[in-house]
Amino acid sequence: MSTEPETTENTDPGPPDTDGSADAGPQESSATGEDAGTGAGGGPAGGATEEAGQEAGDSAGADRSEPGAAEGTSAEGETGAQLSEGEAELAAQRVERERIARRKAEKKESIDSGGKLSGKAADLLAAVRAVESGTKPVAPVFAEPEPAPRRHAPEPVRRPQPLPVPAAEVTSAPAPETVEAVRSVLVGGGAPEALAPQVTAVLGEGAQDVLRADPWQLLRVGGVRPEQADGFARALLGAECGPDDERRGRAVIVWLLEQAALAGHTALELPALTAALAQRGVPDPDAAVQDAIAEGEALVFQDALEEPGAPAPARQQEGAEEDDQEEGARPVRVLVGLEQYALAEESLADGLARLVNSLATEASTPWESAVGSASGSAAELIRAVAGHGLVLHTGGEAARAEPAALVAAASALGLRAVAACHTPDGSRRFADLLGTGDDGHPAVVTVSGLLSGAEGPGRDAEGALALDLLVVLDAPQLDVESAAMVVESLPDGARLLLSGDPAVLWSAGPGRVFADLLAARVCPQVASRTPDPGPLGELVSGVGVGELNQVDAPGKEIVIVPVRDPGEAVHRTVQLVADSVPRALGVPPEQTVVITPGHGGAAGSRALNAALKERLNPGPGRFGGFDPGDRIAYSPAPGRTLPGQVVKADTDGLHLSCAGAPVVVPRERVEHSVRHGWALTAHQAVGNRWPAAVVVLPGDAAAALNRPWVYTAFARAERHLSVVHGVEQALPRAVAEVPAKPRTTRLPVLLGTQVPAAG
Repeated sequence: MSTEPETTENTDPGPPDTDGSADAGPQESSATGEDAGTGAGGGPAGGATEEAGQEAGDSAGADRSEPGAAEGTSAEGETGAQLSEGEAELAAQRVERERIARRKAEKKESIDSGGKLSGKAADLLAAVRAVESGTKPVAPVFAEPEPAPRRHAPEPVRRPQPLPVPAAEVTSAPAPETVEAVRSVLVGGGAPEALAPQVTAVLGEGAQDVLRADPWQLLRVGGVRPEQADGFARALLGAECGPDDERRGRAVIVWLLEQAALAGHTALELPALTAALAQRGVPDPDAAVQDAIAEGEALVFQDALEEPGAPAPARQQEGAEEDDQEEGARPVRVLVGLEQYALAEESLADGLARLVNSLATEASTPWESAVGSASGSAAELIRAVAGHGLVLHTGGEAARAEPAALVAAASALGLRAVAACHTPDGSRRFADLLGTGDDGHPAVVTVSGLLSGAEGPGRDAEGALALDLLVVLDAPQLDVESAAMVVESLPDGARLLLSGDPAVLWSAGPGRVFADLLAARVCPQVASRTPDPGPLGELVSGVGVGELNQVDAPGKEIVIVPVRDPGEAVHRTVQLVADSVPRALGVPPEQTVVITPGHGGAAGSRALNAALKERLNPGPGRFGGFDPGDRIAYSPAPGRTLPGQVVKADTDGLHLSCAGAPVVVPRERVEHSVRHGWALTAHQAVGNRWPAAVVVLPGDAAAALNRPWVYTAFARAERHLSVVHGVEQALPRAVAEVPAKPRTTRLPVLLGTQVPAAG
């Protein structure tokens, strides 16, 4: 690895941006919380997710992206004839959830249904938008300053936001009279009247009566904070409003659990939840939790902790007297979670157990010839899949050749084999391994397209996918809900291979499915022995084990560009993309991606995109800030990002080209779902690769770095990696000492009760 050679001009740095410090050296990161674990979540919500990690018991919120960007797991598909891509996927997900719920209702120990929890923290940052846009005077109740450590840098451009409500749930526009009634209630409570359509969409008909009876229901609208809901309640209830109000306690609990889900947790341990409630001014947190459970707003679980030497974890269900007698005094951890994630995690465990137990023992016989024709890790993988319904496969980019050999072998045996990737770029690269050329392969689809029915073999009369083998690539990007839908869609006797690189960032949505399965050891695991080649492969492999090695790069595969401050980082990044990399390596700007830890700050994605647009595609931005030729990041649904390019704009909306597929984004959805895409965060970029990548590490981003982030960012480069380095020793320290932030999940415990541990 070398410092910047003659490939980069040695010019003076440009002036620093006005929204970030120009001091050299590490600073407090204004980008923290805007990339990582906060997709996406989600999609995910930048500031809210970071706060969830701090106030709900851990710091996972720093890994999430802003909801509008929805970085994280990327998946894709083409726009349908009648519905948009996001609408089609979400509609399919709703149908699948109903099917899962019916299946659960038939089981002996089903989860008791609580009240329907319609609030999603990623739905809309409407309150924030109304205040920041200046379109509405700020009411005193919404003028309270946020704590300084959680405050993000002001945006130089408009802020993309998530869709107000999942499109699949919108059957018609809210009745105008209902919206007007809600608007009057909001104005009476000092809240922005612009929230009226979103409140109506979330709370439904009669929303005005719901708000009058329980003003804290305003917290179900994404972006509204507890202190804002408190002020709204004081204005409506007067002397009746108090911090010990049971309605307030229930609403704050649901809000905290939603924020925790954005941070990746499927549940929270009881001590963490009660501590967060105390920080929010709830006088009796334990009583508030009990009330929320009694009212069905949340579910409680008691998971028995694994004792030393125990073969597998066991779970102690609340109210099961036999389990209580058997467990005796064994220690348990008490968890509290929302129904939707509890249902998804239970359904996922049930479906995985069904796959493991439904495969016939004689089913491996036709595979003998395929095993004999393969070698190395590919033969080991085929042998494992031949005899088991569920198999895990780990490895880097080069290891994808082994699942490709499996799909080819299964197809040669006459089996219906399908491979699902999370991005169109991933599908293209996997199809190339199968030797299908530019036209793709009918057996290679995207996860979103498979679930929505837009791609793949379709479903049989019972709703199951018509296939014998499903290979899911980039499996770490599966969140608990999408994983449950995939598994529940497989017929009895089908095989499932989950393949991916365990060192990359986890999913934008809640859960850590692939990591949990690896830890549970309930099925065969095949670790690839095929390393990624070249200096880039050596560098990335070292990062994966916690070592930032000096790597020889005679072909300028790796270049380090030291900078003193964020302003210089922006200047040198533009210089690399526009001049140095094309001149020295022949990689044009459109094939180079810029990756930075967050959206905010003087060298965040907003500042970088503004500078890159000015250099590479200047224009007035007549359509929502966009011009034909602009590179964009399109989010058809929270948690998904598709890189693309603006083609044109007309009365129908903004016309995009995403992975060669035409997409039309209606005018009213452009601000919510499209942002400039020369510079991305690591969660937006995961699942894609580019010939060249420029990773920007300004000094104020040091606190946002950890090993999975660095690994993911560096691994996006195929031929060349430039590192614009301003974090000094924070980079090697992050690689060596800062692992992935923990997530609280229940999947390993649930699997331990249903699937015996694999040998």
